[in-house]
Amino acid sequence: MSSTAHVPAHDAHDPAGVPATHREVRLAARPEGAFSVDNLRVVEASVPVAGPGQVLVRNRFMSVAAVMLTLMRDSADLPMPLYVPGEVLWGPAIGEVITSDAPGLNPGDLVEHSAGWREYAALDAADAQSLDLDSLPDVAAHLSQGFTAWLGVVRAAEVRPGDTVFVSGAAGGVGSLAGQFARLHGAARVIGSTSSQRKADQLTKELGYDAVVLRGAEPIVDQLREAAPEGIDAVFDNVGGEQLTAALALANRGARIAVVGMLSTQASGGTSTPTEIDTATLVSRGITLRGIAGIDHLDALPQWAEEFGRGLREGTLTVPHVRLSGIEEAPRALDELLRGRHVGAVLVEL
Repeated sequence: MSSTAHVPAHDAHDPAGVPATHREVRLAARPEGAFSVDNLRVVEASVPVAGPGQVLVRNRFMSVAAVMLTLMRDSADLPMPLYVPGEVLWGPAIGEVITSDAPGLNPGDLVEHSAGWREYAALDAADAQSLDLDSLPDVAAHLSQGFTAWLGVVRAAEVRPGDTVFVSGAAGGVGSLAGQFARLHGAARVIGSTSSQRKADQLTKELGYDAVVLRGAEPIVDQLREAAPEGIDAVFDNVGGEQLTAALALANRGARIAVVGMLSTQASGGTSTPTEIDTATLVSRGITLRGIAGIDHLDALPQWAEEFGRGLREGTLTVPHVRLSGIEEAPRALDELLRGRHVGAVLVEL
């Protein structure tokens, strides 16, 4: 696991140095059931030509996330475009400007954009945001799911000093940051869930978790009761299903529950997560249950960036991640993420 991603040396800025072809990843077929690397195909295609007002970008890093499997389903109901068979996928990426016809963007500049899964991209200036390494000094932070983690902790779960906090799916790109943000906001005890003892050990030894419950071992509710004998004050739910039900059973009066993800079914391709909830418990204990999505809270981006950047500079936050090298490894990167092989975000260095 690496905590800092470095930008490799860039290509020559001379347009003549741009190759005629590049590689990109296309959706070969929609998955039927679980994801397979055969659902994706790495192909060689002509390098796009940047038009008026555009930049040509050489991608350096891209990230993969569980939601990408959901985007492969034609039945998914998400506020973002679905992937289309035969077409290139899209996703968060960081690239270097090679040529520019856009004011304010110059060759050599690093930009964030959503045209990942390819080595080169032609982008409108509005779709390429200059990378602010002064604000977030770690390149991996710009591709992290830190904003989702922060929103769930701060705005939905409203973590307060002295809280006992439960983070489900704690070893993923979101959960590995959510636990850290909970601690920064005063949590006295942070409990996570994950799928293996190896990852549990990383969470407690490296990422500040006090205790971890294991999915697939004894019932989650029993493990949680032992880890939080005085109950739970705030929940960052990234999984749903049994784990959310267990957290609600142990929630204290006035507990705040942030519903952020649906990993219990998403990793296997599901698009919904039915969960048994006792509404009488919500009423009698005054529990708040709140779903939250970043698109509805864009006003919080400056506050998140300031807090995230300060934590990175002071060493109170880290961005756990692994990197695979080469676009040909992108399908494997997604497969390994969905299988829960790693702790933190999964990036591909192109």
